[in-house]
Amino acid sequence: MTKDKQYKYLTDINSPVDLKAVPKEKLKTVCDELRHFIIDEVSKNPGHLGSNLGAVELTVALHYVFNTPYDRIVWDVGHQAYGHKILTGRRERFHTNRQFKGISGFPNPSESEYDTFGVGHASTAISAALGMSVAALKKNETNRQVVAIVGDGAMTGGLAFEGLNNTSMVDNNMLIILNDNQMAIDPIHGGITQYLIDITTSQTYNRVRYKIYKTLKKFGLISERGKNRIISFNNTVKAALTKQHNIFEGLNIRYFGPVDGHDVETLVRVLSDIKHFKGPKVLHCITQKGKGYEPAEKSVTEWHAPGKFNVETGIRNKPVNDKPSAPLFQDVFGETLLELAKQNDKILAVTPAMPTGCSMTVLQRELPERVFDVGIAEAHAVTFSAGLAKDGMIPFCNIYSSFMQRAYDNVIHDVALQNLPVIFCLDRAGVVGSDGATHHGVFDLAYMRCIPNMTIAAPRNEHELRNLMFTALTNQNGPFVIRYPRGKGYLVDWKNEMQNLPIGKGEKLKAGKDIAVLTIGTMANSALEAIEHVESESKKPIALYDIRFLKPLDNELLHEVAKNFKQIVTVEDGVINGGFGSAVLEFLADNNYTTKVKRLGISDSFVEHGTPEELYQMLGLDAEGIALELNKLV
Repeated sequence: MTKDKQYKYLTDINSPVDLKAVPKEKLKTVCDELRHFIIDEVSKNPGHLGSNLGAVELTVALHYVFNTPYDRIVWDVGHQAYGHKILTGRRERFHTNRQFKGISGFPNPSESEYDTFGVGHASTAISAALGMSVAALKKNETNRQVVAIVGDGAMTGGLAFEGLNNTSMVDNNMLIILNDNQMAIDPIHGGITQYLIDITTSQTYNRVRYKIYKTLKKFGLISERGKNRIISFNNTVKAALTKQHNIFEGLNIRYFGPVDGHDVETLVRVLSDIKHFKGPKVLHCITQKGKGYEPAEKSVTEWHAPGKFNVETGIRNKPVNDKPSAPLFQDVFGETLLELAKQNDKILAVTPAMPTGCSMTVLQRELPERVFDVGIAEAHAVTFSAGLAKDGMIPFCNIYSSFMQRAYDNVIHDVALQNLPVIFCLDRAGVVGSDGATHHGVFDLAYMRCIPNMTIAAPRNEHELRNLMFTALTNQNGPFVIRYPRGKGYLVDWKNEMQNLPIGKGEKLKAGKDIAVLTIGTMANSALEAIEHVESESKKPIALYDIRFLKPLDNELLHEVAKNFKQIVTVEDGVINGGFGSAVLEFLADNNYTTKVKRLGISDSFVEHGTPEELYQMLGLDAEGIALELNKLV
């Protein structure tokens, strides 16, 4: 790449060493250039915009002050780290961000030594950084700094508080930076949000207190063990004077701030002042999501990940299509949920900070008292739903498939063990796309299948999604899982009259001979296309069955298939180990069938990022890939 003349500094910065050569008074210009670069790149190659614009000054200050990569920077959440990637040698590759075989949209240790920890999910940084800080002390690396940058609502997650609690109990020198913009994707709610809005602490007070502590220690008037008693005493005095308690200092974690997170020179000065202070500490930075780009400042949720847009006008690109378009699965979920909720006042909706992404906003706009956005707290969302169900309500708990992994114990212990009728709607099931390995919903079939009392279903289209939601509502006999993909469905006319489907019953979609293809969920559509292609050449009919329910399995259907076909092919958009294909093999083995089975799915590996089309092709799970396997058998 030739040097871009519009940037005075940025195109000469290929590492933090280059950044440190810039005079401190010129860092604002670096920030302006970095912000402009991010806006320009994301306008052409869609990604996360608002969070990254809000973290520009903080990113520049961190790499200016700290000795990275020796000093550890752990991002939380990872989609605020674009500036970090650009300043650490990936500027020239940034146009490949989130693209197939390009750089990841999240910090990824396999991609760069500057990416110290994989952070696709939220609320993990404090725990990970604490481990790194303790490891540094154990190895006598007392000069190594460890920083956790917690942003975009990650402090609403329970893991963050578990990390804080442990931080107060063990020796460490970690710095926690709270990048506070009062937002996740949507505005965040709850007590911790209001607390962070209200909290104020004098920086002068912190400096004076620390000097007093150092003086007392110098003259032997206080031991290191006695430090916590002094902090607690000072907290009590401060609370009495200011009427403001500080949760961090209550945990014996020194608090600094709040400071302006968009004043880069102040950030450099404050970070330089506090980085060598011993013990855990918090720097509270107030930032604005979408900072520096007016459309993103005004419509924060819409500009979290806006897709392509015109930088000058702020107009977001919309695909031109004269033909009627099928709706998104999540929009069908939202519209159907509202329809059902109007008919049944016991229905309540629960989501961990994803009301817009899962389209629960459809219900929220008309019946806001029926929707609970619990913050980035998947485990709480599940157990809260269990409590609702225990006392007679009907919770629809919508959690992205990949994020449901975080609440696995709660699903088992709090819902399934008590056989409570919680309806789990797992959005973003299967291969999701550009967010990559941390976000693909490929494990849900396997990890849900082994839990007793569970009903597990997957729709092949929008009608099926509506019918399954109605079926789950009608059959309140225990936990019910409905998993469905991200993106457009298959039917333009999708508002059918909802039907109560028989639990554990699949459907024969097509008759055939010798070979039967068994699918679950939307894989039926790709399989049907593949079968039609193979049949047009071979003239041999291939049967297709939509199993629909992974649990309970349709034993009658499977007996029919095993008795009448020599070869079975199973197709799933989840992991092969323990998934749908495994369930079919177990059924055949338990019933002494010797029918041959070919399983198509995701092998024992994590799936990289790319468009769903590119990834399904790579995995051999598109129509062409399935057809190739069928051609080997006909």
